[in-house]
Amino acid sequence: MCELFIKADALLWESTTRSLRIDGMVTSVRLENFFWSKLEEIARRDSMNVVQLITRLHHESIDVGHDLGNFTSFLRVCCARYLDLQLTDDIPADLSRPIADLDAPVILSRERARYH
Repeated sequence: MCELFIKADALLWESTTRSLRIDGMVTSVRLENFFWSKLEEIARRDSMNVVQLITRLHHESIDVGHDLGNFTSFLRVCCARYLDLQLTDDIPADLSRPIADLDAPVILSRERARYH
């Protein structure tokens, strides 16, 4: 059973640090290459690059009062939820469909129902 995971390409879990600027402040984010590739995919769906996506996630998180003490973990969970929501067809596999066009309140309601 574990062979599928153990023999995966080691590049997937190797970490890469990227420096980016949010509101004039330079910060570094260290993530595994797998997560960077998912963030790139998410960003592309809405015609953004990864820095634009991360900046937007940061701003919108602050706007709703999230504690961003571990922003890297938040980004990993965003990627995992993205994949999970694709499995449930809440986010279409069709990469040409922007995430911004989806009905977020309905999707969030269905997601909450699955976990409660």
